[in-house]
Amino acid sequence: MVAPRKAALAEESAEVEVLFANMEKLKGLTKKIQGSLNRLETSGKNVQDAIGPIYGNTQKLQTTNSNIDRIIEAIDRIREPLDQRNREERVIRAGPRKVPLQDYMASLDRTTQALGDLRRSNLRSNQQAVAELSTLLKTGTKQLEEIFREILQEDARTVEPLHYITKQLPFPTLAEDRLSRLRLINAHVSASFAQMSQTDVRETPTEKIYAEIRGDYLTKSLSNLAAASVTTARKTTADAIYRQGTNAIGTYAQGMEGIYLAEYDNLCPIFSREEWAKVYPSTCQNSLNEFTKTLRELNTHIQKNLMTDCFLGYEIIEIVSTLSIRLETKTGELKRPIADSLKPIRETCKTSLARLLEDTRSRVQTLIALPMDGGPVSLTNDTMTKLQTMTAYLSPLSSIMTSLGDGGWSASSASTSSTSIPTIKSFDVGADGRQLFAHYASDMLETLLSNLEIKSKTLLKGRGLQGVFLSNNVAIVDRMIRSSELQALLGSYAPKLELWRKKATATYLEPWREPSAYLMDVQYTNRSGRPHSGGATNTDSAVIVKGLSSKDKDAIKEKLKNFNTSFEELLTRHKSYKLEREVRAQLARDVQNVIEPLYGRFWDRYHEIDKGKGKYIKYDKSQLASTLAGLG
Repeated sequence: MVAPRKAALAEESAEVEVLFANMEKLKGLTKKIQGSLNRLETSGKNVQDAIGPIYGNTQKLQTTNSNIDRIIEAIDRIREPLDQRNREERVIRAGPRKVPLQDYMASLDRTTQALGDLRRSNLRSNQQAVAELSTLLKTGTKQLEEIFREILQEDARTVEPLHYITKQLPFPTLAEDRLSRLRLINAHVSASFAQMSQTDVRETPTEKIYAEIRGDYLTKSLSNLAAASVTTARKTTADAIYRQGTNAIGTYAQGMEGIYLAEYDNLCPIFSREEWAKVYPSTCQNSLNEFTKTLRELNTHIQKNLMTDCFLGYEIIEIVSTLSIRLETKTGELKRPIADSLKPIRETCKTSLARLLEDTRSRVQTLIALPMDGGPVSLTNDTMTKLQTMTAYLSPLSSIMTSLGDGGWSASSASTSSTSIPTIKSFDVGADGRQLFAHYASDMLETLLSNLEIKSKTLLKGRGLQGVFLSNNVAIVDRMIRSSELQALLGSYAPKLELWRKKATATYLEPWREPSAYLMDVQYTNRSGRPHSGGATNTDSAVIVKGLSSKDKDAIKEKLKNFNTSFEELLTRHKSYKLEREVRAQLARDVQNVIEPLYGRFWDRYHEIDKGKGKYIKYDKSQLASTLAGLG
């Protein structure tokens, strides 16, 4: 047992010795590694000290190199427009007639961009290049402007507006392909012009060219209508009242509206919305100047023939004001210049209202004779014809009278009236407009009838004749009111006209008071033979006559004799009068209502005075009634 144990211990002792030997070797190896690390650290410090300055210099060199590259790139960018100028110059110098238009405008775009880049660089060394590119861009833009002009001139042949108006055709517009080309050219020219112009310029070259060429087209196309408006205003009969629609101003306005709207459709696709408000009025300006000139000539004509042709003025106001409103609604422009062109005629028409009143008054006052048969004067018919004619112009008259104010048509206030631009509301003939016209017409009729009454008292002898004269004129006024649009407008004047009719009738009946007076007698109720309360049917003429004294009988005979004389004289005079149909019937009824009851009562009492011999009693009741009925 001992021997094996000793063997095991010897073996383990040997292994321990081997382990210690290995540990010794490991310690020696560790010392060697530590020495190597120390040497490596020393070498690293030496390398760092040697390479550190070199690395710093390398970073500086890299930064410098990067800066140099950027400078080179900047120089290349600056030189690029200069190089591009040489490339674009060949295209631009060739012109748009030899180079496709799209390529030509693309070259201009690049040139514009290059010029902008050079200006933004703000380098003194680039000033020469800026000048050269500006010159090149101007050349290219000029050539584009010429193409723009040529395209417009191809469609600038004048048209005859009457052809399109009568056949109700739309006025011609530019073709779509031309509009497209014009739009492109305008866009490029406007951009180039903005680049070349350092100041704010209100109008670009293409705007000027368009306004010039198309403006001339409008003016020439409308020239015939302008001339026709003046020509058709000339009078063939000096005292003839203007008839609505006989002047060509309505056709002129139609032509203007049609061709102006067509022109608006032309320019809208070509120019930007911001440019419309400049280009459109500028294009229409020359033709509007001619229109204004035409209206001035017509105004001169109206002023020379104011009493007959003021109606032309009213028509012009309505037509032109409607034109301005319609154009303003559809285009947003031209209302002010058209309204300004109308101002002279508006002022003339304002004064015409006072002048018409004054003319009516003066024409009556200057009459040196009136019809001796009591017939009406032609002035009444003329005055009513003018009022009837006015009803066709209620819209412009409403506008004029509104601006004058109620009663403002008097001579003193008409000259101080205000002027305003017409609006849609001012041409709305509502209750106010109709009422103002009714007031004016009432003033006109009062002026006419009151002055005729005064003149008749001066020139006509006899109240009967004066009454007939006034009745005839009142009848014509009433008849012409009832037979026209005046009836609906002058309802408020009916009571005044009825007063005039009653006044004229009363004047006529004044001479009939004389025979009426002869039929009056005195009855004494305390005497025998007085009439019974039953009335005329119970009157016994023989009894009454028998109860009269000789003196009373002579008085009754004298009354009958005087009545017969006066009655027959008035009958003869009445038959000599020229009576309007209505007046004849009316006056006959009025005379009958006055004479017949009185005569009937007188006849019932005293017809036995001459015992049927007819010496004093020339008419029985039926004969008198028939005679009076014959007056109508």
